[in-house]
Amino acid sequence: MTAPLALDPARSALVLVDLMDRIVALPLEPRKGTEVLHAAGELTTAFRAAGAPVVLIRVERDGVAEQPAGSELVAGLARDGDIEVVKRTIGGFQGTNLHDRLHERGVTTLVFGGIATNLGVESTARAAGDLGYDLVFVEDAMAALTGPEHDASVRLDFPRLGTVVTAAEVRFVA
Repeated sequence: MTAPLALDPARSALVLVDLMDRIVALPLEPRKGTEVLHAAGELTTAFRAAGAPVVLIRVERDGVAEQPAGSELVAGLARDGDIEVVKRTIGGFQGTNLHDRLHERGVTTLVFGGIATNLGVESTARAAGDLGYDLVFVEDAMAALTGPEHDASVRLDFPRLGTVVTAAEVRFVA
């Protein structure tokens, strides 16, 4: 993309998938989980400053008495007013109230980041596309278990579903 993406903050939301200690700590490619967190932090700051919603999705295993250590969102990521969603499948829409919460806020565009690019992020994005949302993928705010998995999503799948950008290209219209 040659020009910054111009988002309407009244119609856009940032969706960050599975930024939990146990997932961020995995060996990831093409960047470390801490690098994904840094980019996600910059995005959350920009979205909150613009008055646009921030959605934080995390996974819980179904049918277990206790979740594995590190199953909470990374400390300091969530703020009052954020939309927090607990999913029990790969994607963030199935079996949650995410669509209703976005719809009641008038959101039509979702901007994605998180881990893993080809799993939680892509699954959530595909469901969002099926629901009619416009999709934006922030490549440097994502990582996967392998470089080829990340690249397949970013270079093959995501351009067919929406727009791929870097965090530096995300801007809001005045």
